[in-house]
Amino acid sequence: MCKFLVMALLVVSATTYAQKMKVKEGDIKNLKDISAYTLEFDYSNLEIPKFDSEEDFLADKMAKREEKEAGTGEKFKESWFADREERYEPKFIESFNKRFDDGEVSVSMDAADYTMKIHTTKIYAGYNVGIVRKNAEISTVITVYETANPTNVLLEGTYEDVQGYGAMGNDYNSGYRISECYAKLAKNIAGYIIKKALK
Repeated sequence: MCKFLVMALLVVSATTYAQKMKVKEGDIKNLKDISAYTLEFDYSNLEIPKFDSEEDFLADKMAKREEKEAGTGEKFKESWFADREERYEPKFIESFNKRFDDGEVSVSMDAADYTMKIHTTKIYAGYNVGIVRKNAEISTVITVYETANPTNVLLEGTYEDVQGYGAMGNDYNSGYRISECYAKLAKNIAGYIIKKALK
């Protein structure tokens, strides 16, 4: 029992650790007076660990599912892409906006003077088979720029291996696990803005 509690605490502590952005261009202070961002999500050139490409990953997962039950491979592919708009992006928006009690800063898909682009460069779906599980992870490039003038980059940086963990370990759906990565990413970005741009 004690061993289980220690492991649980290690998992929770690892996932609650706030990762820092590695700034590549610009400065977080440039975001001081911005109250609203248009979100842009980009999944191009996506890396999937242990696979040469996203296409290879999908082919492998679809084939394995088709062996067990016809039609389930295509359903997996559909959900893999649908989860972006239905799970990941809403989760990011919800997690980011709730960090600002008075709505002093917000993100949405609506038009705004400034854009926050979330380019996901890596997705690891993790797994949960009951007695053994591993967190999902994402890596991203975050770019904030003037919407009318995209070359005017105010801030660009990366977050590596942001882990998602939820439902007290009952996260058997890969889409759910990955969506929790976006919730954590949003929390990290919002926290960075609060600590470094607004103070």
